[in-house]
Amino acid sequence: MLRQLTSSPKSRLQLARKLAERNIPGDVAEAVLDRFEEVRLVDDAEFADLWVRSRSQSRKLAKGALRRELADKGIDADTAAIALEQLSDEDEEAAARELVQRKLRGVTGFEDREVRDKTTRRLASMLARKGYQPSQAFRIVGEVLEAVAAAAEADPDY
Repeated sequence: MLRQLTSSPKSRLQLARKLAERNIPGDVAEAVLDRFEEVRLVDDAEFADLWVRSRSQSRKLAKGALRRELADKGIDADTAAIALEQLSDEDEEAAARELVQRKLRGVTGFEDREVRDKTTRRLASMLARKGYQPSQAFRIVGEVLEAVAAAAEADPDY
């Protein structure tokens, strides 16, 4: 069981599932998990903080997606809300802009309405899969596309 904690932090529910997979009786599993919490080997609040920080930076996930992931890991809504407070709306929007800009590197042809619409839908869908609200996703994609088009117009070598 301790090996589970050496690779990465785990939530109480994740460890409970591992114990259940190994057919450990429920009362024994609860006692072990209670002891782990006592000695702070398992701390769902700390796990949630680390999860939010890591996944928001590496995967650029929005609060909605992070909230769902935390729920899947057994983190209660209040603990998740506290962990998600470390992400500001500005951070979330900056991450979305960075994702869109990264996906647009080397893409051209935005003067064609059909290409622009297709690109907008594709990028907004990508943001939606990462937990961004549809209205926010379409707004950010539109703003980034306008900025890219303006830069290309100003500098043909862009």
